[in-house]
Amino acid sequence: MDITNLISIILVFGLIVFVHEFGHYIFARMNKIKVNEFSIGMGPSVATWTRNDIDYSIRALPIGGYCLMEGMGEESKNRNGYNNKSVLARLMVSLAGPLFNFILAFLLSIIICHFYTIDPPVITTIMEDSAAEDAGMKSGDEIVSLDGEKIYNYREITLYSMMHEPDEPVDIVYKRGNEIHEVNLTRRKDKKSGNYYFGFMSTGRMAKSFKEELYYSALEVRFQVKAVVSSLRMMLTGHGSKDDLMGPVGIGNTMNDIMEEAKESAKDESKWAQFLVVFLNVINFAVLLSANLGVMNLLPIPALDGGRILFVLIEGISGKKVPPEREAVVNGIGVALLMLLMIFVFFNDLGKVLH
Repeated sequence: MDITNLISIILVFGLIVFVHEFGHYIFARMNKIKVNEFSIGMGPSVATWTRNDIDYSIRALPIGGYCLMEGMGEESKNRNGYNNKSVLARLMVSLAGPLFNFILAFLLSIIICHFYTIDPPVITTIMEDSAAEDAGMKSGDEIVSLDGEKIYNYREITLYSMMHEPDEPVDIVYKRGNEIHEVNLTRRKDKKSGNYYFGFMSTGRMAKSFKEELYYSALEVRFQVKAVVSSLRMMLTGHGSKDDLMGPVGIGNTMNDIMEEAKESAKDESKWAQFLVVFLNVINFAVLLSANLGVMNLLPIPALDGGRILFVLIEGISGKKVPPEREAVVNGIGVALLMLLMIFVFFNDLGKVLH
């Protein structure tokens, strides 16, 4: 891994973590919750400074960060402690981190949609001797739904194929001009690749206006969230494997591979074109990571934002706070399990990198 790639990986991790923690930070300040420390990175401190009674720090390991608030995870008599604020205030602060990750993913997606292509579910190519050709589908047809599931991005069709058995027949609704058609297709196995295809493809297209860029940027975030949720569903139903899990080491290695492949694909282009190709690939990966972090932090797991949100919602519904000692025990168990998972993922990533 060259130094440029390493710096790019650190910057992407740092940006995503900073935006997440800044979401918590800014909403804490808006709700007059006392912030004790705002840190980017974990482990030993590299730089520390204090301003307005808040410690700011940059730490050695670019694998996380935190916004430490008074009264979070403990009882505090300070009226500006997190634990002494209203249900709404605490809910806003806990939701802000994931929300800011989705906002970042949206803003980065605008860059992708402006410089690259958008992917409306419009067919550009029909494969010969395919199920789609036999059904009479044509280039220009727009896929509306698969088995009643509305389709907004062409990549949702690929995602759908990944999540369902290849021999399952699929009801496909598509639009041709102003006419709506419906066919039932079963994917066919390609003799060369061994993969299963409906028989239609799309190469995407450039956006026609800034309004369309914004629209498809929002759809990009939606797609990434849907992909994460679908992947989690596969893992929970036993259709995934340990190799599908990826931590900072695996993510960094994958990002390095993406940059190297981008450089290779653009090696005959101008310096600007080479930079743009690599930059867009990095931005695209950052969109995926930011959306992933947003979704994962919303899971109702103790010690994550979703766990705090769950406790606040229980209080809001019941009208009674969860006893601090019980919350502390649950969060402690959650932290211990997360640490074990992080250790497992680290060595799993390391094994794949060294393999």
